[in-house]
Amino acid sequence: MKKLYIDIGGTYLRSELQSQNGSVFQTLSSAEKGLFAYICETIKENREIGFVGIAYAGQVFEGEILSAPNITVDEARIKYRVEAEYGVHLEIDNDLNCAVMAEAEHYGAQSIAALYVGTGLGAAFIDGGRLVRGGRNLAFEIGHVPYRNAPFACGCGRENCIELFASGSGIGKWLRYFCRDTASDLAALKASEAQEENVIAEQFEAAILHAAGTVVNMANPLLLVLGGGIVNANPYLCELLKRRLEAFALKPSLELLRIEISVLENAPMQGAKLLEKRNYG
Repeated sequence: MKKLYIDIGGTYLRSELQSQNGSVFQTLSSAEKGLFAYICETIKENREIGFVGIAYAGQVFEGEILSAPNITVDEARIKYRVEAEYGVHLEIDNDLNCAVMAEAEHYGAQSIAALYVGTGLGAAFIDGGRLVRGGRNLAFEIGHVPYRNAPFACGCGRENCIELFASGSGIGKWLRYFCRDTASDLAALKASEAQEENVIAEQFEAAILHAAGTVVNMANPLLLVLGGGIVNANPYLCELLKRRLEAFALKPSLELLRIEISVLENAPMQGAKLLEKRNYG
């Protein structure tokens, strides 16, 4: 039996088609093809697929996509459509839920939060070895916590999400607002001689500190793992949090807290591979 694993975010759709002969990897723009269309096409070309596991950068509940601020949805009831039409077992979960499951397995951690910064901003938390999901699997949607008003809207439709200040999509929106054609590279913005670009970097740092402090205060994890494309490209953010988080989180919550940058190549994808077993509730 072949298995298809997918990690889809606001920028890329990455897949791994696994068989007894090895794995075939593919990366394409997430705007190039809808998720449902991609799965249907892949199953038709590989009739031996028996399981599909998906790490999805959006809000998901019981196999249905509820909302996707940074992704165009071509089929919301994706689990039911795929299983009904192809007889293939499919599991889909939020990408940060998948990431924190993989991080917990890697570290052997029972109390762990993941804070990832890429196209969007997301978090997830495992307590006592169980994923904290909330009533509709929407717990720890840190990217959409109200923060400050921006002069443009988030993908969710609101104008005060913290994701507008601490994410790749947020950086891009601020650059367009200031009419800057600079690449959305945080380090370059921080070192720029242009005041507007310095402001974007300063806003980002303030917002990521606020987000991390909120996660630490609300979840009280023993381990906080940072990941995502923005963090990987700017590892100084880990030291920033270690140095300044005491101004944003309760002192008792910080006393036993360990902060690390993820060392997993693709934690959401690794977490998608765990969905078949559903070990985390």
